[in-house]
Amino acid sequence: MELDERVKVAMRNAVETVTLSELFELLKRDEVKGYIGVEPSGLFHVGWIIWAKKLRDLMDAGVKMKVLEATWHAWVNDKLGGNLETIHSCAKYIEHVLKALGIDKGDVEYVKAEDLVNSSEYWKLVLTIAKSLSLARVRRAITIMGRKESESILDFSKLIYPCMQVADIFYMDLDVCLGGTDQRKAHMLAREIAEKKGWKKPVAIHTPLLIGLRPPAEVKSLDEVDLKMSKSKPETCIFVHDTPEEIAKKINAAYCPIRVVELNPIIEICKHILFANPDFKLYVRREEKYGGDVYIESFSELVKLYSKGELHPQDLKRAVSESLSNMLSPVRRYFESNAEAKRLLETMKRASITR
Repeated sequence: MELDERVKVAMRNAVETVTLSELFELLKRDEVKGYIGVEPSGLFHVGWIIWAKKLRDLMDAGVKMKVLEATWHAWVNDKLGGNLETIHSCAKYIEHVLKALGIDKGDVEYVKAEDLVNSSEYWKLVLTIAKSLSLARVRRAITIMGRKESESILDFSKLIYPCMQVADIFYMDLDVCLGGTDQRKAHMLAREIAEKKGWKKPVAIHTPLLIGLRPPAEVKSLDEVDLKMSKSKPETCIFVHDTPEEIAKKINAAYCPIRVVELNPIIEICKHILFANPDFKLYVRREEKYGGDVYIESFSELVKLYSKGELHPQDLKRAVSESLSNMLSPVRRYFESNAEAKRLLETMKRASITR
């Protein structure tokens, strides 16, 4: 793959690359190391497919990617009731989901948080980073945990979390950081500290967050922490191993106002999940009196039809349910046929899902 094409693949469907020129220079090198940190926090919902696809893109672009199983971070963040045993089971479950999505262990390196926290050098880095930041600066970064800045007072460990996440990047000597837009503050902190200390400055690639299925009016605010799809509110999200019936039920009940494309979760699923696949076409089945069947060949075509009222919400919902169910069928088959994956899924379903 030529350099220009590798850069395009690395940036594909990303919201932001900080910076493009740095990424271009990086990809000229023989070895580029990148990572995504994943909190094992519960069931894998379709919003996470966005970063999983970008993980694959970066590997295809020649980046040697690591997945940090951020178990200690999840523990600090009170995920899964703060039960480390359950958190470790969740990390293994996520490995199975990624394999079902086509990312095998041979393709990516899994790094356990224990490998980092057992090192005195890691904690020296954490403290070095902490000494470079004001308390106010750390509190503003609390949103990387999926929490509000005001929640930093829950317990002191919450203030250590941003320093740990930044330390992860330097301890593993990374060139590229991948994450959703909710991780931007951590990545910008890392770049800021790298400049202060004369360390290697990582490139940051940010993917969009998928909004939840409920109406914005039911959400506390319009910031991304409240809007995003959340496994702690299962009625607002679709899990990757949901049955076709469960997917149809959730989508049928979802917010999808006629002619409205902004903050419309069904439109967002089309944009970030379905049409993110270059060859995807949305097949809409309709009676002849409502215009007959139609193949929608691009997201821009969908927006045009829907905003003009030429596509009814129920027809769109039906088409999206069918397409999403078909896309997720390999994941369902994998979990039905793999005994360990099935056992871990049942463990996660029983686990306490906490925000």
